[in-house]
Amino acid sequence: MLIISKLGGTNNFSSSWAGDTIADIITSIRNADMDRKVTVRIASTNITENIVKILLREGFIENVRKHQESNKYFLVLTLRHRRNRKGTYRTILNLKRISRPGLRIYSNYQRIPRILGGMGIVILSTSRGIMTDREARLERIGGEILCYIWGVLPGMKEQKWIHEGLITESLPNGMFRVRLDNENMILGYVSGKIRRSFIRILPGDRVKIEVSRYDSTKGRIIYRIRNKDSNN
Repeated sequence: MLIISKLGGTNNFSSSWAGDTIADIITSIRNADMDRKVTVRIASTNITENIVKILLREGFIENVRKHQESNKYFLVLTLRHRRNRKGTYRTILNLKRISRPGLRIYSNYQRIPRILGGMGIVILSTSRGIMTDREARLERIGGEILCYIWGVLPGMKEQKWIHEGLITESLPNGMFRVRLDNENMILGYVSGKIRRSFIRILPGDRVKIEVSRYDSTKGRIIYRIRNKDSNN
């Protein structure tokens, strides 16, 4: 069960939300990753330390150290990278803020989303502290969904996932809105054999869609499921 809570005014959320610390972390890491920086520095607070511990444990960053400067503490994160024949390769780390100070999103443990079939992680704030979606399901505890994190870690090959879903809307330029069987909504597009064969896709059709682990918001429609296929 997902619960959305809208908050009015500035005094209805705890001080840990002031300035939206989590959004600052996400923005700092994303910008550093896009700029191909090796390290990034963020303010050290209880919530940032807990989130960074998860990032380190899950392998999304390589190292972290605490640094003091003018009586203030900072966390210096080393982003993961590797060397290959073409030079330095750095992971494209994706972080998405979910719950916000004015619009909090809650979920019980049974309805916590799965990111890329479980390859990404969801970070939640629960009554037992900040934890990942896997830990929350194991503890059978729900909480506030803070953010989604997914990316391509060193040593990982590109992997794609095949889902089945229903075309709900036809969009311009060969794009479609698709509702997957897990109830997620993504954008689908046609290419390759389907486009060359002029196979017609209409709202109400069931399709197979290939989703890259790099981007879970869209995918390539690779097969239109015929009625007899779906019945079987």
